[in-house]
Amino acid sequence: MNRPRLDLPEPDYTLSPYTGLTRGHWTGYADHLLRSVHVHGTESHANIHLPGAVSAYGRSSDSLEAFARTFLLASFRIAGDPEGTGWLADWYAKGLDAGTDPYSAERWPRPDELGQAKVEAASLAVGLALTREHLWDRLPERVQEQLIAWFETVIGEDYPPINWVWFQIVVEQFLASVGGRYSDVDIDAGLAVHDSLYQGGGWFADGPERSYDHYVGWAFQVYPQLWALMAPQDPRVQARAATDGARLADFLDDAAYLVGANGAPLVQGRSLIYRFAAAAPFWAGELAGHTRLSPGLSRRAASGMLNYFAGHGAMDQDGLLSIGWHGEFPGMKQSYSGAGSPYWAAKGMMGLALPADHRVWTAVEEPLPVETGDTARLIAAPGWQVSGTARDGVVRIHNHGTDHANKGDLTTDSPLYARLGYSTHSFPDLEPESLDNAVTLVDGTGRHTHRTGFEVLGQADADGVLLGASRWSANWIDADPDGGPDHGSGARGHSTAGPELTVLSISCGNAEVRVVRLAGADKCPPARLLIGGWPVTPGSGGLHGSALHSSVAPLAGFGGELDDGGHHVDLRPSPVGTGHGIPWAGTSGPAADGIYAAVVIFRSEAAPTWIVRYVEDVAGARIEFCAAGFTGGESADESASSARQVRSVALGRLGAEFPALGL
Repeated sequence: MNRPRLDLPEPDYTLSPYTGLTRGHWTGYADHLLRSVHVHGTESHANIHLPGAVSAYGRSSDSLEAFARTFLLASFRIAGDPEGTGWLADWYAKGLDAGTDPYSAERWPRPDELGQAKVEAASLAVGLALTREHLWDRLPERVQEQLIAWFETVIGEDYPPINWVWFQIVVEQFLASVGGRYSDVDIDAGLAVHDSLYQGGGWFADGPERSYDHYVGWAFQVYPQLWALMAPQDPRVQARAATDGARLADFLDDAAYLVGANGAPLVQGRSLIYRFAAAAPFWAGELAGHTRLSPGLSRRAASGMLNYFAGHGAMDQDGLLSIGWHGEFPGMKQSYSGAGSPYWAAKGMMGLALPADHRVWTAVEEPLPVETGDTARLIAAPGWQVSGTARDGVVRIHNHGTDHANKGDLTTDSPLYARLGYSTHSFPDLEPESLDNAVTLVDGTGRHTHRTGFEVLGQADADGVLLGASRWSANWIDADPDGGPDHGSGARGHSTAGPELTVLSISCGNAEVRVVRLAGADKCPPARLLIGGWPVTPGSGGLHGSALHSSVAPLAGFGGELDDGGHHVDLRPSPVGTGHGIPWAGTSGPAADGIYAAVVIFRSEAAPTWIVRYVEDVAGARIEFCAAGFTGGESADESASSARQVRSVALGRLGAEFPALGL
């Protein structure tokens, strides 16, 4: 088998001082991905049988998925460079014919026959709309009629009330544009679901649960803009334009703060195998003109993601995208994942639909927020406290609002949703019971409690010190081995109630004071209280290869024989390397009711150490964060300035903001 070559221009650090990537690099990667998958296409081009995993829906579903998602990428290339992409239009035109020919041995399952086909139909419809004069208008009438008949099977179909409603909207909107049958009832119902999931500030929940993840960007923010491009004269589009545009702009204001200086997006939420699809909303802002970000910042964010994944083995030696984060990691497969699934990374290449002279390609790259200074930001809907540190480029969130569940639900913790912290530089431990960013009780058999279903207590900004809190019944759960499809939620099972835990995160820079109030311990089985830190994989690092460090140190409530701590090491392979270590502190024996606190730090050796102190004097009791301890490379003035930085928060304010803590 001849492997297609990856041809890239030399990096241009004048136009792109942060990544070196230009539009030529983007087209080079896109064409390499497309040529590489075409090697696995059938003679008719209708199906692409990629090597690797098979989803729960079977091989025919997976081959359609590979065709549709790579066609979406091809449509971006064709739309942005119609003169130079005739080879792509010809290749996919042949497959569109065979895939929708009801008498072909290679015909695709229809949306009314297979749920996953409802998803892939949207990519086909969007791609045909974007390339209408270059592809659709040149198809024989027979093929157009076949496609219309295939698309029309979505009409009246049920779609789950999540991001899927957009798959029906864009297909039926395309049908309306080419003379097919469609249903205004379907479109209006889908728009109503979309609006019902809006939680403010540009953020959507992906369904009725507290499900906040990258689907906010690559689904809820991208499809409204693509829909508007498909039907600019539709009264619904015109009526919603200002609202949908403002929501996208608001979301992008937050999204820019969630990209690390290494280019990685936040490692949180399901479907992470789509990798640089997280760049899609940045391109959507430029495509539709609904962004307050500069074009240089938009491209910096998007190119950073592509550069990150390309540099960490996301494309294998055959030019294929694998199931994984860096390279292939089968453990990231979810029930709906097949070998074609990772190609929704195509969404992150949507900028290629913009011509070479568009401002986003000609502007000089500008730094991300974390590259201009330390950041502190609250995002209300998902309940995140965002702390970025410029010295190592790490962006971390402290999470008191997201668990892919509802208040009171009893499930195991979803590793990608329910942890107390996520970052751009650490990969979550994928085990449901873990010390990873945990406050947990461990019984005599070694079982950990879970926090899913917690109550959100709120968040606040205390002059740059960020506060967030939640409260839950710490339940031990014996998971049902047949827990249902893996779509992000934790597993259900038999639950044993434990004590009540109230947790407050007080964060500043790379340091967090995690305050825990334990209540009701005497009414439950004896259990140790453990506070776990950030998982670190050997070899992972911050800027310029600086090593990452994670630590947990007791601050209050522990002491004497109850003082304990250690470092949990797991040597199994992970999506970013081999093994990880998680520090922890806790009680050596059964924990009693009371207040406990620990300092949790996640940083690289290139970053200053924030020193945390508990101070009680005439001014009252408070927690102080002191920036000091640069490890080298800074000037004397910088070192002296950092040493003078002190931020504090009074315990009285904490007690007023979060009375449930009983401080």
